[in-house]
Amino acid sequence: MRIGILHPGEMGSAVAATVRNSGHEVCWVSEGRSHRSRARSENAGLTDAGTLAHLCATCPVILSVCPPEFAADLATQVLAHGFRGTYLDANAISPQHKQEIAARMQAGGISFVDGGIIGLPPKDRGQTWLYLSGEHADSIACLFEAGPLEAEVIGTEAGKASALKMCYAGLNKGSIALLIEVMGAADRLGVLEDLKRQWTRVSPALASEGHILRAAPKAWRWTPEMHEIAATFGAVGMPPEFHQAAAEIYEMLREFKDTDPSIEEVLKKLRAS
Repeated sequence: MRIGILHPGEMGSAVAATVRNSGHEVCWVSEGRSHRSRARSENAGLTDAGTLAHLCATCPVILSVCPPEFAADLATQVLAHGFRGTYLDANAISPQHKQEIAARMQAGGISFVDGGIIGLPPKDRGQTWLYLSGEHADSIACLFEAGPLEAEVIGTEAGKASALKMCYAGLNKGSIALLIEVMGAADRLGVLEDLKRQWTRVSPALASEGHILRAAPKAWRWTPEMHEIAATFGAVGMPPEFHQAAAEIYEMLREFKDTDPSIEEVLKKLRAS
């Protein structure tokens, strides 16, 4: 089967690799994409469909894996090109926003599947999961049989997979934002080294700076994800303010996109913010 993917970044390429491993051709859209995206897609063995219009006309299944702030607009573009196949939205957005997209696409004759990816781009099986929900989720799950990305259907309701993603990321990425804020405050107060020494006395894992250094290059993408988590929690009566604050923390680190900063550079940026 010809499967379209929008747009194969680091995680999207891992999604595409699993689909290719399962015996399918994967197509992407080069129009308007960077040289880096072109190189990544060529290295992954993806077929260039050229334009979104051609992808929509030739692929019965489209997988959307993009930064959360672009998810709704990308779905609108696919609708506008007359696509009538099966559409997986695997983006990190709230269940409510996912259901809004689902309603629009289903009204346009598209079979919609909700997806939520938990984990880093995998190299081996058992590392990262694509959770799926919706009436047509089984038709998507079968595209991922060969791994390394694991696919699991958790229900027939669009929004359930996204709810799981939001709750998981709420703790995982939310706790990293809290760590960044605490270290930034300790640095400004002149007690950072004392704090780190105390952490090593209680639990060495607390003093790890690796989480921050891995998060900083992704902070630009995690900022809108924190807003999506805040919206998710607010909709069910839980306080949204914690993750709204986490979004502010990640926004401070936006300039580290596609870089490899040191902890000193991160702290310097927090001091200047």
